[in-house]
Parts: sequence; structure tokens; C-alpha cells
Amino acid sequence: MASISSNRSTAQASPAAAGAHAPALVALTSLFFMWGFITCMNDILIPHLKKVFELNYTQSVLIQFCFFGAYFIMSIPAGALVKRISYKGGVVAGLVIAAIGCAMFIPAAFSRAYSFFLGALFVLASGITILQVAANPYVTVLGDPKTAPARLTLTQAFNSLGTTIAPLVGALLILKDADVNMSPAEGADAVRIPYMILAGTLFLLAVIFAILKLPVIREEAPAAKTGGQASIWSYRHLMLGAVAIFLYVGAEVSIGSFLINFMAEPTIAGLPEKSAAHYVTYFWGGAMIGRFIGAAVMRVIDGGKVLAFNAVVAGLLLAIAVLTSGPLSMWSVLAIGLFNSIMFPTIFSLALNGLGDRTSEGSGVLCLAIVGGALIPLAQGALADAIGIHHAFFLPILCYVFIAYYGLKGAKPAA
Repeated sequence: MASISSNRSTAQASPAAAGAHAPALVALTSLFFMWGFITCMNDILIPHLKKVFELNYTQSVLIQFCFFGAYFIMSIPAGALVKRISYKGGVVAGLVIAAIGCAMFIPAAFSRAYSFFLGALFVLASGITILQVAANPYVTVLGDPKTAPARLTLTQAFNSLGTTIAPLVGALLILKDADVNMSPAEGADAVRIPYMILAGTLFLLAVIFAILKLPVIREEAPAAKTGGQASIWSYRHLMLGAVAIFLYVGAEVSIGSFLINFMAEPTIAGLPEKSAAHYVTYFWGGAMIGRFIGAAVMRVIDGGKVLAFNAVVAGLLLAIAVLTSGPLSMWSVLAIGLFNSIMFPTIFSLALNGLGDRTSEGSGVLCLAIVGGALIPLAQGALADAIGIHHAFFLPILCYVFIAYYGLKGAKPAA
């Protein structure tokens, strides 16, 4: 296995070093696709299990609570694990655990119990957490730190490819009989085959990554002006980045989780679930296109400025969606995906800037903040039960306000 020193100011910036890292980046891209696909399948599970088990909005969004709650519980241990066993070891461990979580959908389907599905999702998300902690910083250190936001955004574009395809697959395999009144037994059985396939794919990827020869990154200590700090929690731009990640993931998951129910509203589009699932593809497809565009744009424009611009536009689109109805409201929400596109990878790379040998720890902190995907959708679900799904979409607007601030001011490391 090649050993590559992480001298991020010299060797990694060279074209030769960039070329040497290309095979590793290609391999890592497959992981971004897989966890994007798996995460977006939750947007299909929520309306499906809501109908099957006759849940209210708050109960149905427990799917996201259990999935993203795993990030809060597992991120710090995952950061310590990755630091001990290397980025590659973390990738393999994450794939195996995620595969076990997918396989647990089989006994969950036989149990016909909603709680069993939630347990399987927690195990699955624990594996995805380890993957996130390992793969995101791995991409940021495999090359010139100045282009890290663009590089991570490009790999995240393939994450969006997974989220774009997932609603189509979910509609085909899970929502195929959505217009039929299914029993809990029939509804539970509908998820078995998709998650059996996912389990097999993840196990195969684990074997492939165990065999692959990937670069070993030895991270340097931070420079004196940003280093020497006693605790990882003392990096201001990292902590504000964690808040931004919390709010961004919360906003994105809230919007995605309720999109199908939102478009089913008579005042919006009155679409049946299966038809609405196809429109979700536009939301995630916009994110994919936006990441390819953003990867190019951020090679010439500061990532923080691009982040702030996108956050402002996303907030305005959401305001239009809340204040209007019909097609204008529906397409305003769907267009948000285009502007969400670069937010997660840009926040992530800006927050890790200058951490040196604390990068894996910083990644653990940021992945801890992904718990926003558990808590903010739960709050929006409660709002939806109280005031209706349409006006509950006001909540994510507040998240985009802070994200815009982080891009303009909060992302700058302390001098």
C-alpha cells in the first residue's frame, strides 16, 4: 500500500499528487452514491409506513429521528475509530455495519412491527455515520486544500445521483401498490426485496474496499496560528460549522421527508403518492446538477460566498412556497434542491479547514451535528399536525438564515 505524507501545502497541491489520488477518489465516489441512495429511500418509507401503520406526521417522521439520531450517538466514537484504524478501515467497517442494518429489514418485515423497522434503520444509519466520518475528510485531504470544497462538492454530486434515482426505485418497488389499501403485513413485505438488494451490494463493496490499495494519509499538526488548542471544541469556525450542518441537514431532511405529502395536498397538486414520488426526483436531481455546477464555480469563486448566495435563494424559494399554492408553490419547493446542492460539502470542508491532525476528530464533530436531520423534521412534523403540512414549511427558512451568515462570516478561522 502506498504511503503518502499529508503535506497539504506542497506535495498534495502538485498535479502529480492529484493524479496519484484519482483512483482513490473514484472509489470513494461509489460510497457517496450508495449512502445518498439509502438516505433518500427514507423519503419513500415515510409516506409508505405512515399509510400502512396509520401514523400521524410526528410518528411517521420517527424514521428520520432514528436514522439521523444515530449520527448523534455514533459520530464521536466513529471519529475515534477512524483515527485508530485509518480512513480505509473506517470505510470497510461502515459498509459492513450498514449492510447488517439493511439485512435487518428482513426480520422486521416478518415481525410486522413499526418499532422493528426503526431499530433496523438505527443500525443502518450507524454504518452510514462511520462512512461519513471516514469518507468526507478523506476526500478533503486527498489534494490541494484550496480546492477541497470543489473536490468534496464534486464527489457529493454522485451522492445526489443516488438521491435522484432512489425515489424512482422506491416508487417502483415499494409504492407500486400505493393506491391499494394494504394490511400492515403486505406493506411491511413491500420493503424486503429493496433492502435485501442493498444489503448484498454493501457487503460486496466492503469486500472490494478491503482489497483495494488506497493511499495512507498521515495528517500534519495544524499551523501554530490555528493549532495548539487544548480541545477540538475550541475551534470557532468548526463549532459554527457544526451548527450550520445541524441546520442544513435538518432543513434538507424536513423538506424531503414531507415532499410527497406536501404535493398530495389538494391546494398544492393533489398528486397520489406514486406520482408524487416521481416529482421528488426533480428535487434531488436539482441537487445533483447544482453540485456539478458548484464544483466548477468554486474553483474561481470563494466557497463561503457561493454558500451564502445559495442559502438566501433557497430561503426565498421556501417563502414563496409557503405564501402561495398550486403549481407555483410546488415548483418553488422542488427548485430548492438546486440551491441546496453545494451546502453540505461546502460547510463541511470550510469547517475542517486548518485542523491538520485533528481532521478526523473535526469530522466526528460535524457528523454529530447531522442529528439536525432527526430533530428539525420532528419539529416540522409536530407543526404539520398542528397547523397543516403547507405552512409547516416555514420552519426551514430560519435554518437558511444562519447558513448564509456562516458562509459570509462564520467560516473564517480565528487568526
